[in-house]
Amino acid sequence: MISTMCKLQTQLPILLLVLIVPAVVNAAELSVEVQDSTGKKLTDAVVYLENSKTAGKVSDTTIDIEQKGRQFNPLVSVVQAGASINFPNRDKVRHHVYSFSPAKKFELKLYSGVPTKPVLFDKPGTVVLGCNIHDNMLAFIHIVETPYFAKTNASGVATFSQILEDSYELKVWHYALQTENKPAQQAITIKAGNQPVVIQLEINNAKRL
Repeated sequence: MISTMCKLQTQLPILLLVLIVPAVVNAAELSVEVQDSTGKKLTDAVVYLENSKTAGKVSDTTIDIEQKGRQFNPLVSVVQAGASINFPNRDKVRHHVYSFSPAKKFELKLYSGVPTKPVLFDKPGTVVLGCNIHDNMLAFIHIVETPYFAKTNASGVATFSQILEDSYELKVWHYALQTENKPAQQAITIKAGNQPVVIQLEINNAKRL
């Protein structure tokens, strides 16, 4: 009897260890280069991956879009739905920030410094920012329903890491798209060893800033 109990006590911790080890989830990386129709690389393109598993997921992060030198910085921002944005005014003059975009209509009347609370962006879509005092001020916010998003750098490249291996719709948006607010898209399967993807967009050069 004693020897049997000893065996059970010896085996129990091993059994528990097996039960609590989490399942391994495969994740992969992806690089996307965005070009215009002539092959010129595009900065500030928003690249994101969506499928049924990402739909409806929201974020509670907060970022800043500042006003400095009578310009919004950055020109293009991308956030997941549910994120909030602060609009600190670093200038010595007051600004009046607003948007009439369907994805988010709001107004921050003449102010200096930092508004009392951030603005919530809870619907997907594109928001165009302006200043009611300085007409030259313009910026864009693209709101997505996925945690997998990135913005192209000066080389026109967006990089992703730790994407769950699965099938997705790869979407690419740019503020100067020829067809406004209609991202380019293509089906893609994410797996280890993915080759870099190149996407070309039809751009209206008159809209480029």
